[in-house]
Amino acid sequence: MILTKIATNEEGQRFDKYLKKLLKDAPDSFIYKMLRKKNITLNGKKADGKEILFLNDEVKLFLADETFEKFGGKSMDYHSDIAPYERAYQKLNGLRILYEDDNILIVDKPAGILSQKSKPEDISVNEWLTGYLLFRKSVTAETLSTFKPSVCNRLDRNTSGMVICGKTLAGSQYLSSIIKDKSLEKYYYCIVSGAANINGHVTGYLYKDTAQNKVTVFSRERDVPASLKHKAEYIDTAFHAIHTAPDMTFMEVQLFTGKTHQIRAHLASLGHPIIGDGKYGSAAVNQEYAKKGVHGQMLHAHKLVFPSTQNQAFTQTSGMVVECPVPDTFYRLMREG
Repeated sequence: MILTKIATNEEGQRFDKYLKKLLKDAPDSFIYKMLRKKNITLNGKKADGKEILFLNDEVKLFLADETFEKFGGKSMDYHSDIAPYERAYQKLNGLRILYEDDNILIVDKPAGILSQKSKPEDISVNEWLTGYLLFRKSVTAETLSTFKPSVCNRLDRNTSGMVICGKTLAGSQYLSSIIKDKSLEKYYYCIVSGAANINGHVTGYLYKDTAQNKVTVFSRERDVPASLKHKAEYIDTAFHAIHTAPDMTFMEVQLFTGKTHQIRAHLASLGHPIIGDGKYGSAAVNQEYAKKGVHGQMLHAHKLVFPSTQNQAFTQTSGMVVECPVPDTFYRLMREG
């Protein structure tokens, strides 16, 4: 018999979801069969898996050790399992933490680093986060079997700025909820090509070509080809020109919808692509700025404004504003412009 107690990062979720993490290699049919036969119990009672878990709930698994190891991977070498996180933490140990509490962490991601890996061998902020928490002993190799900390927003590889992370299950759930309901305000700085006199909300419709990993923005719904209408999504972006020079404009952008490449493609559709953007920008303009040391898109997630909340676990973030200084390249370009 295996006895385990529900820890902080495990409470608040359904019992069956917890079991699917604990017995990650077991088919769902096996888990529900064990529940029906009372080979898995919650607080000494029969459960159906729909129960919500609370701190210190007792879970008993009347399974042979061999079965538990087979389905839970408990015979693994824990050191080798956490090695990728430790490598990521060592490689990216210069990342600057802008805000941290018991549940949430906000980190400044430089351009050129992934938010989440796209290939198994990649190193990203997501792996760095787990490595950092392992180093701080906030998580262990064992607890990672039922909960993994994760980033909650994604920036493109070549976009710099703030990435928000859930250190705990509660933190991840809260961040996901305020991103989904759009109560978390997100602001970006960018430098675009040309003298852009754009101020206020600009809406449109965005179509994503998944095969090409590229999007197209249409200014009006009636401009969307009939074959794409069911796939095009409404977008809403606010632009504010802060400083305009003959050949470039420094802008602040606020996202009201968060679609793939929204800022980059929206600005390009308005005739003012982001300088250094290899996918939506001007090759000729980018070549000129490459001579000035610009080798990536000039887009930076610079400010987050958290909503007011009565949630006791997150009152410290209520109305909080977190800002992230722009990279030196921004200052240098504006001085030269």
